Amino acid sequence: MSSVMQKLITPMASGPAEPPRNKVTVVGVGMVGMACAVSILLRDLADELALVDVMEDKLKGEMMDLQHGSLFLKTSKIVADKDYAVTANSRIVVVTAGVRQQEGESRLNLVQRNVNIFKHIIPQIVKHSPNCTLIVVSNPVDVLTYVTWKLSGLPKHRVIGSGTNLDSARFRFLMAERLGIHATSFNGWVLGEHGDTSVPVWSGVSVAGVNLQKLNPEFGLDGDKEDWKATHKEVVDSAYEVIKLKGYTNWAIGLSVADLTESIIKNMSRIHPVSTMVKDMYGIGEEVFLSLPCVLNSNGVGSVINMTLTDAEEKDCGGGERGAGEAHTHINTPHTWENRCFLCPLSP
Repeated sequence: MSSVMQKLITPMASGPAEPPRNKVTVVGVGMVGMACAVSILLRDLADELALVDVMEDKLKGEMMDLQHGSLFLKTSKIVADKDYAVTANSRIVVVTAGVRQQEGESRLNLVQRNVNIFKHIIPQIVKHSPNCTLIVVSNPVDVLTYVTWKLSGLPKHRVIGSGTNLDSARFRFLMAERLGIHATSFNGWVLGEHGDTSVPVWSGVSVAGVNLQKLNPEFGLDGDKEDWKATHKEVVDSAYEVIKLKGYTNWAIGLSVADLTESIIKNMSRIHPVSTMVKDMYGIGEEVFLSLPCVLNSNGVGSVINMTLTDAEEKDCGGGERGAGEAHTHINTPHTWENRCFLCPLSP
């Protein structure tokens, strides 16, 4: 006796369908991970979305909740599992997993705990999607992007940290708001390390091609009577303020990651300030991941823009070879496998 489905549908093609071409995986279904997932879905960037986490109930609940909204989306398949086999054939994998800093815990211990988590996560991702591009979001992002690169064995252009893409977005919003224009009409970059030690490039700030330091030579500097420098401090403080008010940040970073994903998926060659390998750039002699303006296309980081920085900006961006991020403590010590630290994926 024929089923309803057999009566309704006449098959034409034989064999299984081709694997997805633009599959995106999000590892970690916390507030940040789900903001990334929703932002990617709403921009119609994936033909399949996979979610992975160790918390099975929450993972299944988030998957079902998104599936129930499928009528309003153009992503036909949303899957989830704690088994990384569900991520197979991903084009992009967004890594948001990690632990939060506990009361009384040092940043070094936090990093070490996240490195230990990454030792499990990254090999599983690469095993099932060897041709993927990795976008690391977990903090401290510059350190963990370095760790991801070492653990994955992928070429440097396919391991990207979300870096100062969000710092720059905050900067552009706050500067544009002060000028009374839209953020897209303000051109300015925040580079270097994500967070407290990020570096605003005041010498390159412009509106409609007008360089603002040409209008005011002290613009953004200590002697500026208008104190534009305070805007960057507001950028640094804004994350802490949001966390104080709502307990976490998620929507802005989710939208930021979706923007990076779009540039890669659509081979757009747009420029984003993201964390990449900067060895031999701006006088940096070690293997360090920091944010520079990168051209993102289907290869990941297709190229890096060589910005014209002032001596002070170049020194601040390089950080005096502080290492892969703010938590790297042996500042002036060459990083070798014999001189191991929490950064080393192979350390105990």
